[in-house]
Amino acid sequence: MEKIVSLCKRRGFVFAGSEIYGGLGGIYDLGPLGVELAENIKKAWWKKVVYERDDVFGLDSSILMNKKVWHASGHVESFADPLVECKNCHSRFRQDMLPKSKSCPTCGKNDWTPSRMFNLMFKTHIGPVEDEASETFLRPETAQGIFVNFGNVVDTMRVKLPFGIAQTGKGFRNEITTGNFLFRVREFEMMELEYFTYPKQAEKDFEYWQKERMDWYLSLGLKKENLRFREHGEIERAHYAVRSVDIEYNWPFMDWGELEGIANRTDYDLKAHSKVSGKDLSYFDEETKKRIVPYVIEPSAGVGRIMLALLIEAYDEDGERVVLRLDPKLAPIKVAVFPLLANKPELVKKARSIYQDLKSNLQYPIIWDDRGNIGKRYYSQDEIGTPFAVTVDFDTLKDNSVTIRDRDSMKQERVSINKVKYFLRQRLF
Repeated sequence: MEKIVSLCKRRGFVFAGSEIYGGLGGIYDLGPLGVELAENIKKAWWKKVVYERDDVFGLDSSILMNKKVWHASGHVESFADPLVECKNCHSRFRQDMLPKSKSCPTCGKNDWTPSRMFNLMFKTHIGPVEDEASETFLRPETAQGIFVNFGNVVDTMRVKLPFGIAQTGKGFRNEITTGNFLFRVREFEMMELEYFTYPKQAEKDFEYWQKERMDWYLSLGLKKENLRFREHGEIERAHYAVRSVDIEYNWPFMDWGELEGIANRTDYDLKAHSKVSGKDLSYFDEETKKRIVPYVIEPSAGVGRIMLALLIEAYDEDGERVVLRLDPKLAPIKVAVFPLLANKPELVKKARSIYQDLKSNLQYPIIWDDRGNIGKRYYSQDEIGTPFAVTVDFDTLKDNSVTIRDRDSMKQERVSINKVKYFLRQRLF
């Protein structure tokens, strides 16, 4: 993990938030490469969950919502973790996150206050006066924006059960104990699907989405032996769920831990919002000519955790070089273009021409690099996961071909300039 964290800072994947002021606990900024990796993860999720299906529609709801939403959903009363405080140094921790020895990680003592439930939502105010009437919360999940817009989507998209509404966006949780880099943070990007279905079909759909989501992680390059399902016990389940299963990853810092949660939320949310708002959020079934309140299956994942798992899985030390063996569709930079020697104008001019042509015609990030010797440039691109490097050498000036080097095998292949775009398209997607 130390090597992963170091690489992320050194190469521009992840920076500590507000770093020049000492940082802010559990808050991170994505650097130039990190934002590309995150976008690629979200695009891959959206493609799989929305574009490749006929029964899922997208939504982008607001972070701020009427506070009645959070009372209706049960978050004000139930979205909490057990908090304990060390009587000696007054450090506070989640009770279930303490080491098995129960000794305080800060001072080593074992003298704790009784646990109390701590609500994880961030409070804020809307308008110029900070009073109870102006109080609301930063959303801890994007799901409630989907539920309150259920009727709008049904009316505008002419949907038919079963169908889903998908959303990506920021979530905020005032975690008592953060840590393990991107694993547990206070501000994060979420990818959530609410799949509305007939109550009698909910269990079948719950099993279906487990397989769908596991297959997606395998398609990204995560190893099967590092993934598993874990069923939540009755006490562990969220207040809205009748059944929950986590897809867990075998993290190097904690063994198995959650990567994605899949929950059967039943009709809890739609009924709760119908009751509190007074608006009918039922669905009229054309076949039975009856109104029903659908059940909801929810796969929910955080982009940061997926990014961390992918970085851990892809990190490899191969002799003198560090390689990020990311799937090409996820790699932040797809192609690097080099002149063999930076002090030869004829090579630089030709390489620049190829670079500009690729940037204009290929719709993904391409980088120019003429620093140092060619070997160091290759290794530099390997470290950030760039799948291919195109090198212009003196033979290029004679035969109008270039060398294309593969990141993983380090194999170099000679390709005519007029076939470079085709070569890359065939191998990148």
